[in-house]
This record gives sequence, structure tokens and C-alpha cells, in this order.
Amino acid sequence: MYTALQSAHSIFAYIVLTVLFLASVNAIMGIVSKKLFTDKDLRISLFALILSHMQLVIGFILYFVSPLGSASLGQMKDAGLRLTSLEHPLINILALAIITIGWSKHKKEESNNGKFKKIAIFYTFGLLLILSRVPWSNWFN
Repeated sequence: MYTALQSAHSIFAYIVLTVLFLASVNAIMGIVSKKLFTDKDLRISLFALILSHMQLVIGFILYFVSPLGSASLGQMKDAGLRLTSLEHPLINILALAIITIGWSKHKKEESNNGKFKKIAIFYTFGLLLILSRVPWSNWFN
């Protein structure tokens, strides 16, 4: 079960990162081109939010069944274990909170430009946080 869950988490990560990137680029393009915030823009942002949260749930399950997760929390001197047991989950939870805040703030905005700005700022910052703590060495093995 652990191996299947780890593979699902890794494969799904590509999808989530792609959709988050698309949502960020879409929002930046919306700001630059001063276009209307349409249903398409809403759906791209919402899809990125939903997929990110689904990935977080998979990550939580994996964290508690993985030997690299909660079981290795006491081994902070090993940088690889510290990344997978502490830094990766903590930063990703923070990133998801930021993305969720961006979604909530964009809903309160009345202007199209304001909606795009909220999505662009919060989603891009969340994406950068996620990318900063991806265990790249584990991912490409």
C-alpha cells in the first residue's frame, strides 16, 4: 500500500504543480491584459485549489504510513529525513493555507483586476513555497 500511495502522491504532484502554474499564469495574464474575470478563470483557480487540497489529503495519509514521515521525526540531523518528515509537510500545509486565503480573498473582490491580483499573488507564492520543499532527490528515483 505504501508504494502505491507514494507513486500516486508523486504522479498527482505533477498534475497539481501544472494546474497551479496554469492558474498563476492565467491570473498574471489577466492582470496584464486587463481582461474580465470569467467563469473559465474561476474554474481554473478552483480546480487548482481542489487538486491542491486532494494532494494534501494524500500527503497526510502517506505521512503516517511512510517510514520517511512521522516515524523519522526524531532524526533531524539527517537533512533528507528532516526534509521529508518536517520541512516538506509543514511548508506544504502553509502553502495550501496561503492558496486557500487567496481563493477566499478573490471572492470578496469586486473588480476583475482585483480578483486576478489576489489569485496571482497568493497562488504564485503558494506554488513557490511548494517548489521550495519538493524532495527532488526522492522524486526522480
